[in-house]
Amino acid sequence: MAESAACGNPAVDLYLTLLKHSLTDTLFAIEPDADEDERRYVADFIQHYIKGRAISMLPLARMNNLQACILDVIASDVPGDLIETGVWRGGATIFMRGALKALGVEDRTVWVADSFEGLPEPDPEKFPVEAKAHAGSMMSKGYNHFACGLDDVRANFRAYGLLDDRVKFLKGWFKDTLPTAPVEKLAIMRLDGDYYESTWDGLTNLWDKLSVGGYAIIDDYGEDSWTYCRKAVDDFRRERGIGDPMIRVDSKCYYWKRTR
Repeated sequence: MAESAACGNPAVDLYLTLLKHSLTDTLFAIEPDADEDERRYVADFIQHYIKGRAISMLPLARMNNLQACILDVIASDVPGDLIETGVWRGGATIFMRGALKALGVEDRTVWVADSFEGLPEPDPEKFPVEAKAHAGSMMSKGYNHFACGLDDVRANFRAYGLLDDRVKFLKGWFKDTLPTAPVEKLAIMRLDGDYYESTWDGLTNLWDKLSVGGYAIIDDYGEDSWTYCRKAVDDFRRERGIGDPMIRVDSKCYYWKRTR
């Protein structure tokens, strides 16, 4: 599947392009380069996203991937809703709802799952690398543990005219909300929980609801200096016998399409 795709309707394609650039604040600015020198990238990241106006911190490559997945599940009539676990200011889920609305799809729900209080504190004995990063000044002071309140996320949806009854919020830690979430079937599950346990909670509670032909997108699979996200995914895929190939979106984000 191509990383970016058009629906064939020029007006819809133009809207989705503008929506992506607005959400990522790249209409007039250049996004930080994740493959740049780490110190330079972190400084640019904080300035552009944390201190800036962006509603999503997804690079455009990941937005393009999300668009392509949405268009594919609609064109292929893959049943199910869309969910992101770990939404920050809500940008990716706003894009999900915007894409569905622009395409005239009104029978799918967008699930917005987050603590809306920031990242959970990792167990230092089980996940020492994550615990060290979590307690560090960069994560706590620079990134504020990626906390963004529910009222702020709802306000962002409202600002784009996309806060309606097809948007459902799941507030709380994933281990508490996902096991009982009233999600029946999924076409796209986008996991951006950063840490091992958050990623594991998303996979164990949502995978069985993902339709064949649907997509599992893992935002931090390529990260290894501060998270065990990749290990969580590899452990789960091995345990469940998942052989569908992991496909690279960029150096940090990977996804796969469910085939059985």
